[in-house]
Amino acid sequence: MNYIIYDLEATCWEGKIRLLEQETIEIGAYMLNRFGEVTGTYNRFVQPILHPYLSPFCKSLTSITQEDVDKAKTFPKVIEEFQDWAKIYDEEYLLCSWGSFDRKMFIKDCELHKLDSDWAEVHFNIKAQYQEMKKLRRPCGLKATVKKEGFEFTGIHHRGISDAENLAKVFGKYIDEWQV
Repeated sequence: MNYIIYDLEATCWEGKIRLLEQETIEIGAYMLNRFGEVTGTYNRFVQPILHPYLSPFCKSLTSITQEDVDKAKTFPKVIEEFQDWAKIYDEEYLLCSWGSFDRKMFIKDCELHKLDSDWAEVHFNIKAQYQEMKKLRRPCGLKATVKKEGFEFTGIHHRGISDAENLAKVFGKYIDEWQV
């Protein structure tokens, strides 16, 4: 079993702009084996097509630059690379993210590009189960959870690869306790 601990960053705007459809602009992932050992990492930027120019808010929040996404491949090419890296069609896997946003984004992007999204349904919501396991009344954010679990948050918060790295620490700590 490969556990694919991943985090996506998406186009975003300040305020509640509901008319603009978000697209993935970064995929960061760590692959863990059944013992919780890191067996690989994946990090790619994705060029958005609906709103190709990142908002100032998005650039500030994520630290992703316009040049990063301009030089990137589009979602169909990046997701094919990701699926190959994660061995989606070769081995047993479980996509694991902090919440359901990332799974929904994969599905929305697949629909936008007319790609199959069934593979993205093999998903485990770490945030929901962590809240249940720790008997928390309210969910905590990833950064607070990482610190609460005795780890230093490394990298840049709201960057896919950094958030995936930190989430992998928490997932690995409880590798034998998750109800997957």
